[in-house]
Amino acid sequence: MIDNLIVTGPQHISKEKVSEDTYIIKWTPNDSELHNHFPICFVSEAIDGQQRVFHSELRCLTVSVERHDSIVTCNETSMTVEVAKNSLIKRKENSLHLFDSSDASCSLRRHSNMTHLVAVMPLNSCGTRIEEDDNNIIFENVITSANPDVIISREHEVEISFSCSYPKRTNLTLGFTHKNPYAFREKGFGAFTFQFEFFESQRFRKQVDTSSYPLEVYLKQKIYMQIEADTSIPNTELFVESCRATPYDNPNSRISYTIIENGCVKDKTVEIYSASKSQFRFGMEAFEFIGAHEEVYITCSVLLCESDNPEARCSQGCIESDSWDKRRKRDAAAQTSSHFISQGPLHLVKTSNIKEPGQSMYLALNLVFIVCCLLACGVIIYRFRRPRAKYQRLPSADSPVDPDQPMD
Repeated sequence: MIDNLIVTGPQHISKEKVSEDTYIIKWTPNDSELHNHFPICFVSEAIDGQQRVFHSELRCLTVSVERHDSIVTCNETSMTVEVAKNSLIKRKENSLHLFDSSDASCSLRRHSNMTHLVAVMPLNSCGTRIEEDDNNIIFENVITSANPDVIISREHEVEISFSCSYPKRTNLTLGFTHKNPYAFREKGFGAFTFQFEFFESQRFRKQVDTSSYPLEVYLKQKIYMQIEADTSIPNTELFVESCRATPYDNPNSRISYTIIENGCVKDKTVEIYSASKSQFRFGMEAFEFIGAHEEVYITCSVLLCESDNPEARCSQGCIESDSWDKRRKRDAAAQTSSHFISQGPLHLVKTSNIKEPGQSMYLALNLVFIVCCLLACGVIIYRFRRPRAKYQRLPSADSPVDPDQPMD
């Protein structure tokens, strides 16, 4: 577990902690720094249970700043980047990839040609990260040759960052799709997945159809969720550390609402349902964010533990934040790292467009009653207004009958 990362390098360099073991170092060079080389050095810092501080070895790398001729096209559903191939890109071409290259649709080979690298991706796929400021939503990705499974390199790597920025009032269509299981691999636990799903009722028998995303809900409607872990390692259990709601698919969004924190339920409408050790089932009432936000995403921090291990986080249950020592070094054999998973969005349907089920049924019965009344009244009116029939005596073969004389 890394408690801190000390970074030195060019001006405006920054760091972001994305998990307990992972930091992202960010730096965007300006025009005055073109064609120069800059060293970036860092030391990781950890604190044990006795408050002793440990440091890693000093590690450095050199960054060469060059200009890449590129074009970035942003639209309502996707972003496209075209980069001219220079000598460095050509040397590293076979190892180039986006943030997330696990999906075949994110491969750079799909659209690239002899002269240009071309990447086309929906705004919420291929590992695209979402940031925001007061006025804009920013979608960021990178074309890189770095191996995602290692933390240092002694070779010149390609790192081409690109982004699309949209005003928050823009009508974005993120290509909402149901999210596939999140797959991870860790020492001691091997390969495992987490699946986050919505269900139709608290019985958790029927999963919400994946083609219906974004899911339409109305205020205070009960929504039911299940997180399930799948692993080949026996005697493991799932633990949900936290769950937050955000208006964007960004767990670090400035706008968020806490549902569960440190294993403790914070929203008063949440109900926890019984499930196996590999599942977590809960329900809550739907809500909306105040302001121009019609979507809600649910993001949870989850981990796997060795079952019945009193030192593992899973055995600790709900722990208030002021009593939980987050700096305590975890036992690598007892639990995995924490991982963020999300599902959504939930789309709030305005009350003018939908009525609650009970109210709709009540109105329907009233309408049937009114229609029946109208039909009955129509029959009555018809019967009372129907003219009386006049009958005439049929003439016999023996005597003629006056046609104007009615029959008695």
